[in-house]
Amino acid sequence: MKFMSLLTTLLSLLGCSGRGVANQAVAEFEAAAAKPEVAVIDVRTPEEYAEGHLPWASNVDWKSPDFLQQVEAAYPKQAPLAVYCRSGRRSAEAAEALTNAGYTVSNLRGGYLAWTAAGKPTTTYAVETFFTRGGLPVAITLIKHGTLALRYRGRTVHVDPVGGYGKPTDYATEFPKADVVIVTHEHGDHFDKKAIADLMDKGTTQIVTNARCAEMLGYGTVMANGDTATILGDVRLDAVPAYNYTEGRTQFHPKGRDNGFVLTMDGLRIYIAGDTEDIPEMAELKDIDVAFLPVNQPYTMTVEQCVRAAKTISPRVLVPYHFSQTDLSALPGLLPGIDVRLRQMQ
Repeated sequence: MKFMSLLTTLLSLLGCSGRGVANQAVAEFEAAAAKPEVAVIDVRTPEEYAEGHLPWASNVDWKSPDFLQQVEAAYPKQAPLAVYCRSGRRSAEAAEALTNAGYTVSNLRGGYLAWTAAGKPTTTYAVETFFTRGGLPVAITLIKHGTLALRYRGRTVHVDPVGGYGKPTDYATEFPKADVVIVTHEHGDHFDKKAIADLMDKGTTQIVTNARCAEMLGYGTVMANGDTATILGDVRLDAVPAYNYTEGRTQFHPKGRDNGFVLTMDGLRIYIAGDTEDIPEMAELKDIDVAFLPVNQPYTMTVEQCVRAAKTISPRVLVPYHFSQTDLSALPGLLPGIDVRLRQMQ
């Protein structure tokens, strides 16, 4: 049995799998992974993943006893997958199992070692991957605090890029130029002129923000609460209210000044709340798939407010963010029926 298992692995590594796994060298894998319909999965351990991984790659550990169930729960069968591990051995095994389960799979020959040896880009920011109604992946990079980057159809949207808050981020070297930059409001943990400038490809990058930030920048498309726009050609962008209502907090985020945003990508609806409490207008948000809600009193929500907001919005997935030192450990148990994902978004 051990011999047969070893033989199967060797055949996969050599590109000889009889079930259609595409075992690819770095350049070919890079081209495959860049296709808008392809989702990238790092099958190493979470510890290995945290030390560095391919951009836009989510993590599902091959050694996890429910690896296949995890993938099948999150990745539709029509989505082509590009998988890799450290050297190519684990991912060859994973690719074989996924192919047998009905997926189309590319495997990186030589793995992460080959990728880095070729001088290809890596990152340490975790990535969550979701899928549109048509089966296209939307990879969301969780950069820090209130800062996100979304990749859809090979194009990128950055939300509230900030270089200096928490762990430093160098947008000039860590990320390619953005197609769209969205800024919710002017506070320093959301608005950073240098980060925006580093992401801009002059003449092509679209900046979307509120009136105050556009004034401070000297440019940008202004959206106010209730406005709707189209970005990336086919993504609906709705600006929604974001404010404080609790007495003694209203000066932080006055009503009508700042925005939250809802992005609709081929039917997938992502709510990025910005800095807000659990305001009544949240009841108007419908069919939200993924919600990013802030939880750090006194500037945004308490845990109790977050629970109320989540029950009002009823997203499939909730990612609390902007939470600083707030203890969120009880949150999943308070929201049965919602997939609460606690990530490093302090």
